Amino acid sequence: MDFKKYKTFQVVADTLNLTRAADQLGYSQPTITLQLQSLESELGVTLFNRVGKKTFLTPAGKLVKGYIDQTFSLLEEMEQELRKLDSPHGLLTVAAPEFYCTQYLSLIIHSYISQNPQVKLQLFSCDSNEAMKKVASNEADLAIIAGPCDSPIMESLPLGKEDLVLVTTQQLYEAHDTGTLLAKYPFITYKSGSNIQRLVNDCLEEYGFLPEHCIECVSDETIKRTVLHHTGIALLGSALVEEELRKGKLAEIHRFPGIIETSMVILKNRLEEQNIHSFAEIVKRIWTEM
Repeated sequence: MDFKKYKTFQVVADTLNLTRAADQLGYSQPTITLQLQSLESELGVTLFNRVGKKTFLTPAGKLVKGYIDQTFSLLEEMEQELRKLDSPHGLLTVAAPEFYCTQYLSLIIHSYISQNPQVKLQLFSCDSNEAMKKVASNEADLAIIAGPCDSPIMESLPLGKEDLVLVTTQQLYEAHDTGTLLAKYPFITYKSGSNIQRLVNDCLEEYGFLPEHCIECVSDETIKRTVLHHTGIALLGSALVEEELRKGKLAEIHRFPGIIETSMVILKNRLEEQNIHSFAEIVKRIWTEM
């Protein structure tokens, strides 16, 4: 299909004047005439009639004109959509634990949207394991997680390291020596098999503490709130508990430096997508500043 001939036909059909059509197209009138004759021969119909000095579309010409207009309109729409791929637009879904959502991503999202107003952001609050599952199934475009990512289909981009801190309330800490505290009160922790639970188990083994009674929770925020109600002890990321430690609501029993590695995970085959790439760049820049 020779689009040049069809474009020439469209312009002539719009203007019904070879002189004006030639000016618009930058062709000579003989060139336009040859292209129209070639198109008529190709289609096997007459497209124009002349009465005196006026040019008219034949019934076949009107039919062809309708389809040509639709075709070029679709081509223009396609070109517009292709141009959009050069800049972020559409929906971007991010999954992350609740603490990251409230303390980090709220600021990052504000910065990202101000620079990329054509993007609609959706934020899932879930634990790190669930966040990785959402990325793997394309329910989320990327995720921020705590702890390791061993999936061969994902790229893990490190954002920083964080201490794990064994904590309880200041009230319980002052009322008991450490041995009694660890023996008497339950250990409040993540559900079995969760991403960060492996790190917790390693730290407990290093500390020589094997809890007899455990309470499993679905999120670190729930664990912290449970501890704050004087329920027991927990091993949590330092960023999550630093404020409560500073205010004297929680007491530090033991600290494990640099245990948690916070990462951004993305499917390897989606790393260069504009929405994902642009968001990842802002996350890497802002995360280190916070």
